[in-house]
Amino acid sequence: MIPLLMFAALFVLVFVGIPVAFSLMIIAVAFGFTVFGELVFLQLYGPLLGTASNFVLAAIPLFIFMGAVLERSGIARRLFYALQLWLGGLPGGLALSTIAMCAIFAAASGVVGAVEIVVGLMAIPPMMKAGYRNDLIAGTICAGGSLGTIIPPSVIVVVYASIAQLSIGQLFAASIFPGILMVVFFVGYILVRSMRHPADAPPLPTAERALPLKEKLTLSLTAMLPPLALIVMVLGSLLAGIASATEAAAVGAAGTLLLTLMFRELTLKLLLDSLGVTLRITSMIMLIIAGGTMFTSIFAVTGGGNLVRDTVATIGYGNAGIIVFFLTVVFFAGFVLDWVSIVLIFIPIFAPIVKSAGIDPIWFAMMVLVVIQTSYLTPPMAPSIFYLRSIAPKSMTYGQMYRGVLPFVGAQMLVLIVIILFPAVVTWLPSVLVGL
Repeated sequence: MIPLLMFAALFVLVFVGIPVAFSLMIIAVAFGFTVFGELVFLQLYGPLLGTASNFVLAAIPLFIFMGAVLERSGIARRLFYALQLWLGGLPGGLALSTIAMCAIFAAASGVVGAVEIVVGLMAIPPMMKAGYRNDLIAGTICAGGSLGTIIPPSVIVVVYASIAQLSIGQLFAASIFPGILMVVFFVGYILVRSMRHPADAPPLPTAERALPLKEKLTLSLTAMLPPLALIVMVLGSLLAGIASATEAAAVGAAGTLLLTLMFRELTLKLLLDSLGVTLRITSMIMLIIAGGTMFTSIFAVTGGGNLVRDTVATIGYGNAGIIVFFLTVVFFAGFVLDWVSIVLIFIPIFAPIVKSAGIDPIWFAMMVLVVIQTSYLTPPMAPSIFYLRSIAPKSMTYGQMYRGVLPFVGAQMLVLIVIILFPAVVTWLPSVLVGL
C-alpha cells in the first residue's frame, strides 16, 4: 500500500499549496523513513548524486539563457512585424502571424513561458485593435506558447532524455515532424474559423501592411535570418553529430549574445536580467528534479514498479493497453502537476516497462510529450492560462481563455492520433539521421 499512499499524500500536499519540489521531498523522506529508518538519507544520497553529476542537464540553463536574451532583445519584435506584413492580409492573419512567431521562437529557445509571454505582449494589442474575439486571441497565444514543448530544442526533451536514458539527438529529430504537424493543425483551425466567421478575426487593413516590395524584403530578411541562424546552429550541430546537446546549447547561447551584439542591443542590464531569469528557472527545475528523483527511488524500493506492472497486467490488451494506460495517467496528472513533475515521477516508472514490452521508446516518448503539451492548456493548473493572465487585459476573462484553448487541445489530440496510427512520423527521421 505504500506506493499508493505516496501518491495520495503527494496530491494532498500539492492541493494545500506546498510547492511540488518540497512536496516530493517530504513524501520521499517520510515514507523512506518507515522502510529504512535513519538510513533513509543514505538511500536518497545515491539518486541525488547521480542527478547532480548528470552532464546532459547542463544544457538546461543554456537553453533558458537563450530564451531570456531573445525575450529582452529586439529580435522578436522585428520578426513579428515582418510576419504581419506577409500574413496580415489573410483571414485571421494576425493569429497566423502569432502561431508562426511562436513556432520560430520556440525553435530558437525551447522555453515555453518565454515564448508565450514575449509573443503575447506583442500580439494582444494589435489583435484587440483589429477586433479579434477574446477567446480566439487567448487560444492562439496559449496554444502557440505550448509549442515550446514539442518543437526542438526543448528543455522538456532534455529532461526526458536524461531520465529515460535516451539520445537527446534522436528525440529532437523525432519531434520535428510532430511539431510541424501541430503548427499545421493550429493554422488550419484558425483559417477555417476565420473564413466561416470573418468577424471573429478580420484581416489587417491594407494601410497597416503597405510597404514597397524592396523595403518589405529587406526588413523580412533582417528579421528572420537571426532566429533561423540560431535554429541552424543549435539543431544543425546536434543532428549532424558535430556537438552534444550541451555543446549545441552553448553554441546557441553564444550565438544569441552575438546576434544581440550585432543589433546593438546587448547591454549590461539585459545581460544581468537574463542571467537572473536563467538562475531562477534553472533552480526551480533542478529542485523539482532532485525531489522527483528522491520520490521515485523510494517508490521503486517500496514495490511501486511491481504495482504498476500488476495494474497493467490486470488491464490486459497487450502493448496497446500499456500505452493507453500510461498516456491516460499522464493526461490526468497534467491537470494538477507541471511538466517537470510528470516527467520526474512517471517516466522512471514507465520506461522500464515500455522497454521490456518491446515498445519503441522514441515513439512512446513522443506520445507522452504531446500529452504533456495538452497539460499546458487543461485546467485547473493550465500554466499557459496563468502566463496569459499575467499579461492580458482585464476585459479578457478566464471563461474566454478556457473556451479559447479547447479547439487547440482538440488539435493536439489529432496529432497524438496521427502519431499512434503512423509511428513512422516520429521514427523515420531519427533512423535516417546518423551520428546521433
